[in-house]
Amino acid sequence: MSFVYQPVRYDGALGDVGACSLRQHDAPREIQRPNVTVQYLATGESTDGQYGLYRWEMGPAPAGPDPHFHRTLTEAFYVLTGSVRLFDGRHWTEGVPGDFLHVPFGGVHAFRNESGQPASMLILFTPGAPREDYFERVGTVARMSPQEREAFFLTHDTFWV
Repeated sequence: MSFVYQPVRYDGALGDVGACSLRQHDAPREIQRPNVTVQYLATGESTDGQYGLYRWEMGPAPAGPDPHFHRTLTEAFYVLTGSVRLFDGRHWTEGVPGDFLHVPFGGVHAFRNESGQPASMLILFTPGAPREDYFERVGTVARMSPQEREAFFLTHDTFWV
């Protein structure tokens, strides 16, 4: 398989010295709940729709989504600390620091922290879908009507299996 670069998106001669953005390690987390915090490292908006990158930090209580898939985006998980159970559509694997799971379009996947200890990972989405609204509101689905819940998951390209 050969790789083809995308069309040129910057054609300046010297590079853009003001184009980069730095997020310091101690920047506030955008989501802070009792058992999860999330840092928006790069959103689809900030990357012109190219990707979204998030640091997902889980507390010791069991948590994580059930198996699901996405039709319009890929997802990848990289375990940073602790132990995270990763589901590749066939098997659950105990992911440890350095383990990586790539999920293509339509790939059934899930993750859970069931270790009783904190864990963290990076989550990457391509292209850069607006996942922030999903992350901020998914904790409220129990209070949604069945119709609202169905619309919420459809809007956010999440299909449960």
